[in-house]
Amino acid sequence: MTTHQSDDAVRHRLERARETLIERGIDALVCFPSSNMHYLAGFEEEPMERHLFLFVTPDTQLFVAPEMYDDQIGDESPVDDIRTWSDGDDPTALLESVGNDLGLAGGRLLVDDRMWALFTQDLRGTFPEASFGLASEVLEDLRLCKDEAELEALREAASISDTVSEEIRALGETAVGMTEDELAAEIEDRLADAGGEGVSFETVVGSGPNGARPHHRSGDRTIESGDPVVLDFGTRAGGYPGDQTRTVVFDGEPPAEFDTVHDAVLEAHNAAIEAVEPGVPAEEIDRVAREVLEDRGYGEQFLHRTGHGVGLDVHEPPYITAGNDRELEPGMVFSVEPGVYLEGEFGVRIEDLVIVTEDGHERLNDSPRTWQPL
Repeated sequence: MTTHQSDDAVRHRLERARETLIERGIDALVCFPSSNMHYLAGFEEEPMERHLFLFVTPDTQLFVAPEMYDDQIGDESPVDDIRTWSDGDDPTALLESVGNDLGLAGGRLLVDDRMWALFTQDLRGTFPEASFGLASEVLEDLRLCKDEAELEALREAASISDTVSEEIRALGETAVGMTEDELAAEIEDRLADAGGEGVSFETVVGSGPNGARPHHRSGDRTIESGDPVVLDFGTRAGGYPGDQTRTVVFDGEPPAEFDTVHDAVLEAHNAAIEAVEPGVPAEEIDRVAREVLEDRGYGEQFLHRTGHGVGLDVHEPPYITAGNDRELEPGMVFSVEPGVYLEGEFGVRIEDLVIVTEDGHERLNDSPRTWQPL
């Protein structure tokens, strides 16, 4: 699904990227269809077998693209220098010409971190005297703190997630007897009805013992009375994703230890969010959540990091994990999602997205975090 970035925002990002290239002595960024291309040029496309690149240098920016994309790029991106090649042509010949025009033959080139090996090999073959690195050397810092347009899109995505979270919780006993796949489909239909742009990721519905698997998505297991059900889902707004998790018992009495576990996870969740403010190392947020669960006797059942950054990618820096001493800055957005997983029994995870503000934090999600149905 194509989502439009404003031309002014794109031009500002390109200007910042060019300034950073100058500061760091880098000759070019080379992006292929990815969130980086979307961020820097406003053009969104899926990776494919054809050579489609965005070159950003200290002086300029241009596309190398299949001829069939000329009008589409022109409509969606303020980058107006589009060099095209036709099917049947050798695209590396155009790459070599562009490299000569931009003076890249022996330069320092940073390529998209997720660029397919096919394309990195062609770039290396075309510029054998150049040195190569990863675009994240520049773009991680540029993308880390969101501008106001990005924050508004993230707020909208979170609001849609909240709406659907409450609707699904209100199903109550009618959810019992549905399969996980059926409930996932219900969630996705409601996200679309609420104005969402597809899903942020594959919807998670983990019922009963499946909830104890952090990477479980959904399957054919039937939801039973008393089952704790982990619900992790989101949709996009303006290209930016929501991501929220709640753990609900739709009907009946949950397992004996469930209420205690849920209370511990909720305490860890709230404590970690309250610790979010500028200047705090990312690892400190993880430590706060982990300490609560260790004190409650569930430290060994907390199997993953406390959170991840959210932007055009649903998983991106900053990662809220031990060993990440990067200090939080205003405009950073990330999840806080501690969880406890009792193998073969059930799992509990509670997740909200958080913005770091000038003097603290803004929690983007506010749907109920209790386990009872509405």
